[in-house]
Amino acid sequence: MHERPYATSDTRPTPGSNARQTTGSSGFLRWQVVCAAVLVCSCSQQGILDPQGPIASQEQLLLINSTAIMLVVVVPVILATLGFAWWYRASNARASRSTDEGYEGRTEFVTWSIPVLIVILLGGVIWIGSHQLDPRAPIPGKADPLRVEVVALDWKWLFIYPDQRIAAVNQLVVPAETPVEFRLTSATVMNSFFIPQLGSQIYAMGGMTTHLNLLADKPGEFPGFSAMFSGDGFSDMRFIAKAMPGGDFDAWVAQVRGAGSALDDAAYAEFAKPSIAVPPRTYRLVEQKFFERIIERTVSGSQRPAGAAWAPTVQQTGG
Repeated sequence: MHERPYATSDTRPTPGSNARQTTGSSGFLRWQVVCAAVLVCSCSQQGILDPQGPIASQEQLLLINSTAIMLVVVVPVILATLGFAWWYRASNARASRSTDEGYEGRTEFVTWSIPVLIVILLGGVIWIGSHQLDPRAPIPGKADPLRVEVVALDWKWLFIYPDQRIAAVNQLVVPAETPVEFRLTSATVMNSFFIPQLGSQIYAMGGMTTHLNLLADKPGEFPGFSAMFSGDGFSDMRFIAKAMPGGDFDAWVAQVRGAGSALDDAAYAEFAKPSIAVPPRTYRLVEQKFFERIIERTVSGSQRPAGAAWAPTVQQTGG
């Protein structure tokens, strides 16, 4: 009887294995490069991390302070977790392990007192900062405040300058170093007005008025958008906030007065119809208190643009 020889495994690499290892290594390297690029891009300052006004600067400081306070707990917990995992590893014979359950008062005190203190401190910082950043609080500046009335439409923004008797769609032009007093409402559904580099997201609601004060420290162009989903054209509901020197702003106002189309009931009814990616345009105001008339129309539900999604009727109030 012949004995069957034991099967032996061939440990020599096959030609395809090297190719698979090389492909896997190159793929892993590509993922490392992509992840590094994403991290570098995420560290670039833009939006709320690139404040261009006093409100945005205070909000950034509040964000940094809150993060630093939370890291007081997060960092020690991460380090302690790694330290415990390393010290009590199975191969460490010096680590003493006890199976007896016991209560250690000092450990419980530290475990609970530090998070409680952090919550109290964090709540105090946020409470004080939130009241200091009241959207209705006036901002001191080098010139008298500029009044701008904002109307959210489907899917565009209407900016009315009541003192200058002009208006603009998807274009906000303000003088730098001048406080801007916004009054906001919506002619359709509830929306959210946000210019990250200037700060303070705030809601615009149908039949209601909210207030916001902002200021741009220097000339520049800052993107603004709708921060709340409001329908099909939500993603294109964007505008550019242009801050320019006072002289340039006065020249822009004079140009709009001389060349802009007239904003009357017929013009408003036309551009208030739902539309997407509307290019910027300017108008001359024909009637006084156009902003108040839009609110009255929204409350009463009269003269609705065809196909527009209007908000439920609510009573006008201050916000």
